[in-house]
Amino acid sequence: MNKMKNIALAGNPNAGKTTIFNNLTGANQRTGNYPGVTVEKRVGQAKYGDCKFNIVDLPGTYSMSAVAEDELVARNYILQEKPDAVVNVLDASNLYRNLYLTLQLIELEKPLVLALNMIDTAKEQGTEVSIERLKLHFPNVRVHTMIGSKNIGTQELLATLSEDLSVCPLKLTYGPQVEKAAEQVLDILKPMNLPADFPTRWLTLRLLENDMELCSLPDMPCMTLPMQEAIQEIRNKLAAELNEDVGTFISAKKYEYINHILQETVYESDDQKINISDKIDEILTHKYFGLPIFLFFMWLLFNAVFTLGAYPQGLIEQGVEMFGEYLNGYIANEELRSLIVDGIVGGVGGVITFLPNILLLFLGISILEGTGYMSRAAFLMDRVMLSVGMHGKSFIPLLIGFGCTVPAIMGTRTLENKNDRLVTMLVSPFMSCSARLPVYTLLISAFFKESIAGTVLFGIYVSGVLMAIIFAKIFRKTLFPGNTEPFIMEMPPYRVPTLKTVLLQMLERAMMYIKKAGTIILAASILVWFLTSNPKNVEYTQDYSGQIAKLEQQYEQLPSAELQDEIGALKIKEHSEALEQSYAGKIGKSIEPVIKPLGFNWRIGVGLLAAFSAKEVLVSTLGTIYSVGADEGAEMALASVLQADQSLSPLVALSLMFFVLLYTPCLATIAIIYRETGGWKWPIFTAVYSVAVAWVVSFIIFNVGRALGF
Repeated sequence: MNKMKNIALAGNPNAGKTTIFNNLTGANQRTGNYPGVTVEKRVGQAKYGDCKFNIVDLPGTYSMSAVAEDELVARNYILQEKPDAVVNVLDASNLYRNLYLTLQLIELEKPLVLALNMIDTAKEQGTEVSIERLKLHFPNVRVHTMIGSKNIGTQELLATLSEDLSVCPLKLTYGPQVEKAAEQVLDILKPMNLPADFPTRWLTLRLLENDMELCSLPDMPCMTLPMQEAIQEIRNKLAAELNEDVGTFISAKKYEYINHILQETVYESDDQKINISDKIDEILTHKYFGLPIFLFFMWLLFNAVFTLGAYPQGLIEQGVEMFGEYLNGYIANEELRSLIVDGIVGGVGGVITFLPNILLLFLGISILEGTGYMSRAAFLMDRVMLSVGMHGKSFIPLLIGFGCTVPAIMGTRTLENKNDRLVTMLVSPFMSCSARLPVYTLLISAFFKESIAGTVLFGIYVSGVLMAIIFAKIFRKTLFPGNTEPFIMEMPPYRVPTLKTVLLQMLERAMMYIKKAGTIILAASILVWFLTSNPKNVEYTQDYSGQIAKLEQQYEQLPSAELQDEIGALKIKEHSEALEQSYAGKIGKSIEPVIKPLGFNWRIGVGLLAAFSAKEVLVSTLGTIYSVGADEGAEMALASVLQADQSLSPLVALSLMFFVLLYTPCLATIAIIYRETGGWKWPIFTAVYSVAVAWVVSFIIFNVGRALGF
């Protein structure tokens, strides 16, 4: 009979937990949110013999103290979901930092397995870990050495997890004063009738450390006010006896025990090898050259996104066009043909063509993250962030925003200070998410030379970062005054990212992009098609059908290029008049006075309105608008169609790219800000102020550019 076990993976950031998760689950994994919260979780399945595993990758965390939201999620999952075992992934080259979480996990009284990852890196640095001695300090805890990057130790870990595992009986003592206070707290809690398997010792210690977040646990009976006051009195008395904060004292005792463990289990070689990471950091994190080097790497990335992506993008574009032409000749019903070819293929197909660019962007970001360079980027930006009143740690969510703003907003949960969180949330939408990339790529390919395309794209991304920094300064001075906390961050050693991890991350993002194309963008494309195709009773200024039919008869008798051009011109005029009188045209015309000073026509206005749902929808909307009514067999690439529009120019394209960069983020981002802040105040503020900023910036770009003769 097959058994199903629930396994939780816990560990510090940069300990290689995600690599081990990928090794355990392969491609058999999915991404979602933890119940009731928006922090992303990854779940995968694995099998060993008759045993099946449901493996949950918990957020990377340094402790279970629940200071940050990620810590709270990881801790609550272990307490509430009661996994059959917790795999604690440790960086074998940095056990001093990693074992603190191990001691906290032991106090949660769940079966524990230690996975000493990167044992090869530890050896390269001259560090030897005695596994047998380590086991003596953690009774009933199975210890495995692993090299996640080479998929070494994965099967052995699964074999252990398939066995019946016991809880570690280790009980750290914190001195007579703390132990006495813990007994007193436990006496107070007795009337609460806690579950038999609840870690009561851990609970008493956390209450002594003033962790009142425990009251929010669904299974936790509510403490009465007299109980809370009694515990507060015990805590105050203990702090006075210790002459320091109780939490600080307990942490110090844990580190004392960690030092004792390391003295008996870890051996440092006398002739330790030169730390390669430190040597590389002398260059890449240099006081003066570090930031320019980082910007150069980002410039290379965006050039690669544009230039390398152009080849597969062109192939997909041709495939979409051929598919549209095939359907044009296959579907007899004119209305159905228009819906499928012009609405769905023209809209969704226009967005799918940019999938190679999205994949290249995520490939680059995955490599930078996998090597450990993103941590250095945050370090390099620390001085800049502090100068505008932001936490240096805020740059990490902003970097995540290059992929998607939603996880960037969720990433602010790692910030302990509420003001830091809110400022970072409000400026995160200025970072160019992957949804904007198709818009940039379309406009750049249509209106800018290939030799400067990558530089223009890089400039747009950098402009978003600068706008985020400027408005962070403004918000810090006005809405959220106060001091900024110092930035402390661990620098992981440089590593070669595993091909499997990089490919899985790319695949995951590609599937998310395709899923969005098949849902939000598909729905938006059908809606835009309906708005552009109706009403049917259009009153034309002249008899286009009669004139076109007459010219086509003449063309059959005596074909000529002049007649063909004249027929094409009449069809374009007929198409334009039909569009202007459509529902979409009326909507676009109604907002045209507002956007005309920015250089935008009503067609772009319709696209910008539709793109409130998702920024890629601007591309699909323009694809639908410009393809509805197009001559059969005369499909053109959207970039070429935009080039042919006399109302558009490189200056208008630049103005539009900045507007897309800055105006209201997608509905998903607004929704996530609402969930994170618990109200509509900040989501509405974000929507309004970003539109205003986008309008002002685009107005300046277009009108100053026009005044200069561009």
